[in-house]
Amino acid sequence: MFSFLKPSANRCKPISPVDAVARAAKGDLVLIDVRDISELKSSGKAKGAVHVPLMALQSRMAPGAADLPKGVALDTPICLYCASGGRSGMAADTLLGMGYTEVYNLGGLGHWQAGGGVVERV
Repeated sequence: MFSFLKPSANRCKPISPVDAVARAAKGDLVLIDVRDISELKSSGKAKGAVHVPLMALQSRMAPGAADLPKGVALDTPICLYCASGGRSGMAADTLLGMGYTEVYNLGGLGHWQAGGGVVERV
């Protein structure tokens, strides 16, 4: 009961906004926005981020999936964000449970901006 309140056995790695922006700029990680499309339309998304809504994460990020984002493998460093960090935390737990080995939860789009990241309109 109330298992959603218990910490996950899988733990994503911490990353600072400045490090996330720098690593994304170098192509050292894949940045994934897990928000709904309506949120992207209203506030934009991090420049270079791939949009994989949380509800589609398990199917789109499954190894071998037809619409798996380009260049993504189980050992690809992945950095997730949403509006505040809650959904990206759930997404991180999901990816770790699927076998991804290097997963970061940036938090929210505001963290990306605080780290100097550019937001683009969609």
